[in-house]
Amino acid sequence: MKLKVGDKVVVISGSDKGKEGKIIKTLKNEEKVIVEGIHIIKKHQKGNGQETGGILEREAPIHVSNVMIVDPKTKKGTRVGYTTEKDKKIRITKKSNAKLD
Repeated sequence: MKLKVGDKVVVISGSDKGKEGKIIKTLKNEEKVIVEGIHIIKKHQKGNGQETGGILEREAPIHVSNVMIVDPKTKKGTRVGYTTEKDKKIRITKKSNAKLD
């Protein structure tokens, strides 16, 4: 998976198309990511001794193919590529060849 926690992404398909957010968590085995403020679902939570129950809103996972990383220069969605620099593999954006952290 070419996306990491902390990357800013834009949703390219689905009900949240066009929205931007930051990746909170990656689920590598399922090839999904959880993006902050995107794909909000309502979860019915049963209360226990310490916490009260109710209907909670939280982010649900989105498939990696439905998000694109935001290019820092053009502020639009782009693909991620790799290049080597001083025997070190680094991520770059395909549109502007900008380095990613």
